[in-house]
Parts: sequence; C-alpha cells; structure tokens
Amino acid sequence: MFKPILIALLPFLFLFNSGSDALLSGAKPKPDGYSGTLEKMLVESGTVSMRVDLSKINANAGIVQIDMPVKANSFFTILVFNNELRGPNAGSMDLEGSFSGGKGRSAISFNDLALENQAWEDGGDLVVRSATTGAVYFRVEGQEYTYNPMIRGLVVSNGRLVVTDSFAASLGRKDLAGITVGTLGMETRMRTIESSVIVDGEVKSEDMPTMAPGAGTVPGPDVIVGDLSGLAQFGGSDGTQVGLAVATDSCNFGTENLHWNANPSNDHPVIPQNLYRMSASGDRMEQIGQSSVKHAFTALTMNICGLGCNGVGGSNLGSGCSDPYSASLNSGPNLGSRAWINPFTGAFPRNDSATPNNSHTGHSHTGTSHRILVEMNDLNTSMNAGATYYAEGQYITPHEYAWCQTHPGQCNMYNNVSYRQYSVNGTSSPFSFSPVASTVRTKPAIMAWTGATMVDIQPAAGTDGVGTVAYKVTNVSPGVWHYEYAIYNQNMDRGIQSFSVPVSSGDITNIGFHAPPQHPGWANDGTLANAGFSSQPWAVDQSGGNLTWSSETFAQNVNANAIRWGTTYNFRFDSTHAPVTATATIGFYKTGEPITVNVQAPASVAPPSTFTVAGRVVNSSGMGVGMERVFLSGSVTRAGALTNPFGYFFFSNVTAGDYTIGVASRRYTYPSSQITVSDNISDLLITANP
Repeated sequence: MFKPILIALLPFLFLFNSGSDALLSGAKPKPDGYSGTLEKMLVESGTVSMRVDLSKINANAGIVQIDMPVKANSFFTILVFNNELRGPNAGSMDLEGSFSGGKGRSAISFNDLALENQAWEDGGDLVVRSATTGAVYFRVEGQEYTYNPMIRGLVVSNGRLVVTDSFAASLGRKDLAGITVGTLGMETRMRTIESSVIVDGEVKSEDMPTMAPGAGTVPGPDVIVGDLSGLAQFGGSDGTQVGLAVATDSCNFGTENLHWNANPSNDHPVIPQNLYRMSASGDRMEQIGQSSVKHAFTALTMNICGLGCNGVGGSNLGSGCSDPYSASLNSGPNLGSRAWINPFTGAFPRNDSATPNNSHTGHSHTGTSHRILVEMNDLNTSMNAGATYYAEGQYITPHEYAWCQTHPGQCNMYNNVSYRQYSVNGTSSPFSFSPVASTVRTKPAIMAWTGATMVDIQPAAGTDGVGTVAYKVTNVSPGVWHYEYAIYNQNMDRGIQSFSVPVSSGDITNIGFHAPPQHPGWANDGTLANAGFSSQPWAVDQSGGNLTWSSETFAQNVNANAIRWGTTYNFRFDSTHAPVTATATIGFYKTGEPITVNVQAPASVAPPSTFTVAGRVVNSSGMGVGMERVFLSGSVTRAGALTNPFGYFFFSNVTAGDYTIGVASRRYTYPSSQITVSDNISDLLITANP
C-alpha cells in the first residue's frame, strides 16, 4: 500500500546521497549505495517558543515571550533515513495557548495558532498561521533543523518571524511586509508512523508501527474528518444552480474499531457535505450549499492521519486507520436523503426495508442532483469580491452512539465535523476551486467566522445533539450597527423553529434572513409525500419588545423549513442603538422547551450624541510631553487641545465620525492616524518618531 508513496520519495532521498549522480544519469546504483531504513515520523509532543516584539506592529505593545505546547500527535511529519534527517513534509501542528500585547482599542492578539510546513506548490515555507481561518501571520526564515536519533528529538532553532504580505495588508500597514519581528524555536519528540527497509534502491519491507496503548487515541470508536480535498463542480448547471462535491478522508482516533457495514445494513457512517461563504468585510458567514449523504462502504486500512493503523478494514474501520472517499465518489449521484437520519443516534432504516435509505427509483438525475447544491450567484467572483469559502464534511455513525450508551463518558459524537478554506475561480459554470489552507479538524466551518462570538448550545444532554449560536456586531457607519446572528445545528434531531432577540427601540431596519438551498423531493426521500423540505423564508414579527423569526411549526408542516441537522441559518438587522449584552430565545421544532442564550442586541437607550476623546503624547523614550497641540480634524468638526505637563490631552463634545488625529509640534515629529469615534475613547497614545 505504501510502495507508491515510498518510491515517489526515493528521488528526494537520493539527492542527499553521494551516489545520486549515478542514479540520475541512469547508471545502475551501487549495490549498497541506497540501502537502509526510511522512517516517516510525526510530532508526538513538544513545545514551540516564540519571542515577538509586538511594538514593531503596534506602538502600544511590547516584547512577548511565550512557550506553547504542541497538541499531541500533530500531523507535522519528517523523513529520517538511516537516522539522518532528510527534511520535513507538508503538515501542521496546532499550538495550545495564545499571546497578545497592547491595551484597549490598540490591543493585538493571536489565538488558535498552528505551525505549518507548507506544500511545495504553496511555497514550501514554514509559517505561523491561524488554525481556524488559515490566515498566515508570519513566515519563518533561516531556521536550523537538528535531529537526535537517540531520543528521537527534533529541534528547530534560530527561526526568524517575518510579517507576511497578507497579514500586513490586513492591518492596513503594507510597510510591515517583510519585517522581522521576532524569533521561533521548537523542541519536539517524534514517533515513527511508517518504516520501510530499502535494499539497493528497492523497498523490501514496510511496517506501520502500532501506537503505544492509549497514545494519541481516545476510548471507544471515534471517527473524524481527517482531511478535505478536491472540491470540484460535477455536471453542468441546472438553471441557476450547480452541484459540487469534496473528498472526505475519515480517521478513527478511537481505540475501538468502528462499524463500517455496507448497505443494506444500517450500521455504517453517512457523510454529508456543506459549503460556506464569509463576506469580504467579515460581517457575515453563511451556509450556501448542502448535499445529500454518502452511505459508507468497505473501509480501507490507510494511515492518512498518521495514527498507526491496526490493519483492520472491510466491515470495520480499524483503530488508527483511515478510509478516503474521493470527491468523485462523494458526488454520487447515488446519495441518500438526510431526512431518514437521526443525527444524534445515527439511526436510519435498512436499505432492504419498506423505507430504503438510498433508493433512486422513480426519479431522474441532473447535474445538481444530491450534490452540494449552490446558487451560481453565490460563487460568482465578480459578485462576491474578496469573499472566502469553506468546504465542510461530517460523519454520522450509529456505532459511536451505541458505544456511548454502554460506556458512559466515552461519547464521541460531537467532533465529527471538519472544514477547509478554498478559493473560487469563475463567474459562471463551470467553476473551479483551489485549497487555501490545511483542513481544520474536528471543528465546524462556522468557527472560521473571523471576530464572531460563539455560544455552544446543548438543549438535552445525553438525549440529543449540540449546536452553536454565533454572532457579530459591526459598526458599519457612525451611529449605525449591523447585527448578524448565525445558528448552526450540528447534530440535534429536534431542529430549530424560532429565534427571538429583544429590541425595545423602533429603529430596526434591513431585517434579513438566509438559508441554504433545499434539494427538491424525490421518491423514497423520507419527507412527507416525497415533497422535500420547504424553502419558505421564515416569518418576521416585531412586537412585545422582541424581533422574532420563525418557520412553520411541526404540527403545521412536517416538511417545514426548520434548521435541521448539519445546517446554518442567518438572521440580521441594522439599528442606531449600540450593542449591549442581552438574552435571545431559541425555540425547537420537533420537541423540547425553548432555551435562552446570551448575545449582543441593541441597547434600549440611544447612545449619546457626542463623546470624549482622551490620551497621551510621549517622546520616543515614553516620557510625557507637555504643551503640545493635539489636533482632531474631520468632516464634522475641527479642534485642538494642549497637553498638560505629563502629556495628557482631552477633547469633549466630539460628534460621531471619522477623524485624523495628530500633533503639531516644533520640537518633535509625530505620526498622524485615523480613528473612528462612536464611543468614548480614553487610551490613545501618540509617540514621537525617533
């Protein structure tokens, strides 16, 4: 199984061997010139150390030194030949911890970081990026790799952290691109996941060492989406829509083999796929496509996640093993309806029953049938300039639920969703796609929404699944706020029927609702009268101090457009009232009492018409500078204020708007900057240039 991979790696190895010239010229290799043991190793544990001078990015910050543990068994791999390091492969490791600097509005922070060695086609650089969004903050240059075979230790030292062009642009500081802001080092312990004996240039034996008991695995069966790849359009357009599919590679992180019996059995996973889009401004994250489900069959025994497969396949996915489903395979069109499936228990009918789970008699297929159904306008790059896209895959399996019932505390039904960012090319069918970052494992795509607040919900622990309420409030113009809410149902069978936000003011405008397209009904699809799920937009009511969206109830329509499992719906509006913490209410579709969650909603009292702006002027040594004239200029007003002997200044009665702030001085030169006044500001710092 690994022979093609190893053969592909051999030319790379030979370049480091004294006999490579003979090999490349076609001469027969020396008998013992290319013999030895090739090991592929992953990071078992370790620490990444970073020292960053944040003041080079933000004058209000300082030097930060932090040691971040590496998440165990991260898929960051190296090749070792005869105990000598040959180099790292493409891969990444998630880091535990975060660091930040600055205060108030000037604060800058880095969370959910990953250290990644990019693929050759992406530049082959070692980079520090966001594990959630894929945004690359720093390139690592000049690093030195040292491998100690006695302790299987890999050390990276003397790496320079260089600001990337994209990060500099996101800060509005293109002048920062290419600037070195710190150093990076790493100390890790490695573990062999593939080992091959090579004799005279030929692979003679291969081995996948099993993992140490309990190392890097969890009790019970635990399937996750280990990788997403090959997002593509399949078939032509169907009116205004196209059909997509993405490859999903499963990995069993559990210590138990996972049941993988093919139809007509109903003891196997099903695989839905989704597509999300985040707007260029980041003010909204929407699900724009969903597919039917692929019914899994015949597990393979690959080692994609580097866990060390135990070799069990067929009707079980072995502990540590992986099973790939290509985008073509996931495109169907032989995909089953989601309507048959309880996403929490994983239950669905047998395919040889009176209600088969994957029957395609009685209807014909088009280019979009059962695939990720997407409106072309949602992909059109000229209509969505700057938008980012995320493919999402999920596994639903009855075995994990059954194991949970007999082994309390070993319930692994909540981590089966992963996503990956893609770029879109094209303005009409056919569209093409390219991966932007590595797969983010065990997290739904809604987590990629930059700057949003996430609130997890679990209305009935132990009897139903989980979801997330995500929200973001954006000050779109002086005195106007946009409120955006997204409700994600991961695996709750009960569904969601209503969402209510308190709004006591009468200034609510631009009320909106968004849901992904629903597939049309077909024979034996599990919906009433085979009609498919409704696409009726949710009704809106503003009364009693609340703004409420709702679908039809279950009693009114069993095919209603509720938020069913594996989907995200959006709710939005604008207000001239600033955000405050408030309590929203979620009502369920099939069963269960409503629940409340804390969100941001408009304040009941309008914000003041004017504000205060205060701060301090200091020299390059940080000492306050008195009697300096600070100016604040904009389209609304123009003002000046003198600093006191300690450098502090104060403006009152400032109208909301955009301003330029700076210092007119004969003693020093000062930078000017742009600020937006929509609230009181008290922590501005203006530092003289050296």
